[in-house]
Amino acid sequence: MDSGVLGAMLAVGGTVLVFDLARRLHRRLGWALLHPVLVGIVAVIAALEALGVRYEAYDRGGRWLSFWLGPAVVALGVPLFRQMDQVRRGARALGVSLLAGGAVGIVSSCGVAALLGASPEVVRSLAPRSVTTPIAIEIARRAGGIPSLSAVVVILSGVLGAAVGPALLRAAGVRSRTALGIALGAAAHGVGTARAVEEGEVEAAGAGIAIGLMGVVTAVLTPLVLALLAWLGVAV
Repeated sequence: MDSGVLGAMLAVGGTVLVFDLARRLHRRLGWALLHPVLVGIVAVIAALEALGVRYEAYDRGGRWLSFWLGPAVVALGVPLFRQMDQVRRGARALGVSLLAGGAVGIVSSCGVAALLGASPEVVRSLAPRSVTTPIAIEIARRAGGIPSLSAVVVILSGVLGAAVGPALLRAAGVRSRTALGIALGAAAHGVGTARAVEEGEVEAAGAGIAIGLMGVVTAVLTPLVLALLAWLGVAV
């Protein structure tokens, strides 16, 4: 067997095995910091470093897993279609909440970073933290930020939101299943949407529409909010 094919197979098998073990550990202990996505990322990075494997070599197999991200996102259309009547009834509230959430997310992350003395590049990198990684990378690049930093922040935000989001929302008195899904999809993007799917079909539908619309909202609002912060004298 070709060594490249064998390496790719090992990359896929190793990644799946690490994720499965991390998921089992998370279910047993229930600790937020042991979220399988976070543990899986750290474990794979540590293994690549220890074995001296370059990312390009690992990605020969890793891209086989990445391919399924597209179909997984498209599959979110199934619960969305089944819950379309409920989504239509709350369309106005959904639009207002996503606009407000997008604006608050950008202002809070950029404003706090600027007040703490972060460089303009770092501040701009934090603007798209509420959208899924591919969109965040492109927004950061166009805004003059650091795409790799944006990707890290997005992943950490997603893991944190998926880990503590449902419990926090319920503790705050949120009882609507649709609202729970929208919050997870809007604030914790891909990882949060996966968590919403575990909650139920109604939550999955809310998260599915929120993750897509939040990407559009953030792409439109980012340059406007950054310009407003600059006009107010904030170093962005």
